Amino acid sequence: MGPLPRTVIEAFLPFAGDVELGLVYDAGNTAGIEDQPLRLAIRRMIAAGEVTQDGRGRRGRLTLTENGRQRLARDRLGLRLAFAQDHGEAPWDGTWQLLAVSVPESERAVRDALRRELIDAGAAVVSTGLYASPHDLTEMINGGNLVRAVATTLDVRGVTSPPEIAELLWPAAPIVDGYRAVARALAGSDDDDVPVVTRQILLADALERAMRDDPLIPLELRPPDWAPTRIRRRWLDAWEGLAARLPEQVIYRGWLSP
Repeated sequence: MGPLPRTVIEAFLPFAGDVELGLVYDAGNTAGIEDQPLRLAIRRMIAAGEVTQDGRGRRGRLTLTENGRQRLARDRLGLRLAFAQDHGEAPWDGTWQLLAVSVPESERAVRDALRRELIDAGAAVVSTGLYASPHDLTEMINGGNLVRAVATTLDVRGVTSPPEIAELLWPAAPIVDGYRAVARALAGSDDDDVPVVTRQILLADALERAMRDDPLIPLELRPPDWAPTRIRRRWLDAWEGLAARLPEQVIYRGWLSP
């Protein structure tokens, strides 16, 4: 499976400044993506208000909008949380965040969008309109239409053990399964017949797909020797090894720095 066109585009987008589209197209072509899917992905991102384009074709340049920066900032926040957990730097504080959607029935579109946003942020439904998370989601979700509470104990349909609650609300099996593709990408990351940047893009695409469905539940709530943590540690080692072979950071600039 080749990388998603959007992954290639986002890989080159700096948080400040712009990127020449020729770099994006060349990297996509090397990774097996033709120009047309890349063009379509760019058009969708422009239509969504995430990027602006100056110029045409390969000489054009892409720049993130404020909306685009906010979206990528959320992704970067999730990546940093994952690596912090993997290195024991983000322990669980023992509390559950409870979030209730408080939107009038007449504003159904707003309500539905907020519910999707909560799910995308890793919260789980515990009752109609009520969501739970072991994380403080303040930085990820606008709280204007939410009622928030913090609990030190939680009973979900008779389940009170925190690890059992985690398994009930965020089952481990599909999350672990999602990281198998990352392991496969790692197996091919030492192929010197493939350009270094292409290998980085393939690694990034595999990790992004896996993390899309990973709520990053604290390790205290997961079984010992949690497979996604082991795989992400290997991923980071491989990524840093590839980055060291380049004269400068080409893609995902600033993502792993403080």
